Amino acid sequence: MKFDKVIWGVLLLFIGGVLLLDNFNVIEFYWRNVWSFWPIFLIILGVNILFNRNNSQTGSVISLGILIIALCFLFIKGQERPTHGFWWSHSRNGVDIDINDDNDHDGDYSKLHFSEPLISADTAKKTILNISGGGTSFELKGQTDSLFAADVKRRFGNFSLTKTTSDSVNTLIFKTHDKNKNQRWSIGDGGNSVNVYLNTAPVWQMDMNMGAGAIDFDLSKYKVRTLNFDGGAAELKIKLGDLLPITDVNVKTGVADVKVRIPQGSGCRIRTKTGLSSRDFTGFTKISDGVYETPNYQSSTKKIFINFDGGLSSFEVDRY
Repeated sequence: MKFDKVIWGVLLLFIGGVLLLDNFNVIEFYWRNVWSFWPIFLIILGVNILFNRNNSQTGSVISLGILIIALCFLFIKGQERPTHGFWWSHSRNGVDIDINDDNDHDGDYSKLHFSEPLISADTAKKTILNISGGGTSFELKGQTDSLFAADVKRRFGNFSLTKTTSDSVNTLIFKTHDKNKNQRWSIGDGGNSVNVYLNTAPVWQMDMNMGAGAIDFDLSKYKVRTLNFDGGAAELKIKLGDLLPITDVNVKTGVADVKVRIPQGSGCRIRTKTGLSSRDFTGFTKISDGVYETPNYQSSTKKIFINFDGGLSSFEVDRY
């Protein structure tokens, strides 16, 4: 048997075993910790190339031993509770801080405020909220008399809010602009944070796009027709309500931690295309490969459709 197949076999056994133990609550495993030690896999690859140049049995044993030691290390580190809430480092080294503006400052941060007023015609329109930007955490703090408002604690980059309108649709674009494309940035204790406030009157479509970031939105009091999330190394936590007959949620991630809460009274169908991701769908019945439904899916007048597409991610759906 070729040794490279042994290496891949051990790696798949490790990942499958961890996912199984985590799903059955035998252990609590944090993949974000493994992500922090991703250079270990480069070391394993280098050792494999170095010691197996001539397909020697001794080199194969050494490579396999180093692989097992590395996986044991990752298994131990993966069970340690993270000291921060994100998948990436929160070091402040190398962050380009630009606070030379007319806004209020708090230490190394500058404080910004954005607001889009509500006009009477907005209440009858669908509103598309487009949020984009890396290295930023967003949290929905509550309602506002405006159409949209945001309080920003900025450590790097710039923010902008623009609005376009038609007869039936408002489009709000709230985004981060990096002033220096080559700058190093992080979140943790040293990144941007945004407190968001939304009006409850419009029907919302939310399009969220970020390479790395975090979103925590309690949308139970808002009429959300569609929520689209596209992120790389990201954390997404949302709570949905039952104010509309149909809600669509589409999540596409690379390495992410996704938690969705839905009302007990809403019927829900989940479709997954998740590779090596872990899944925890409490109160759902598996209908077919990659398809799950709540027991009241057929009878409920309110329905939520969720599509998950992810690589090495954790997807969790809970009913409240």
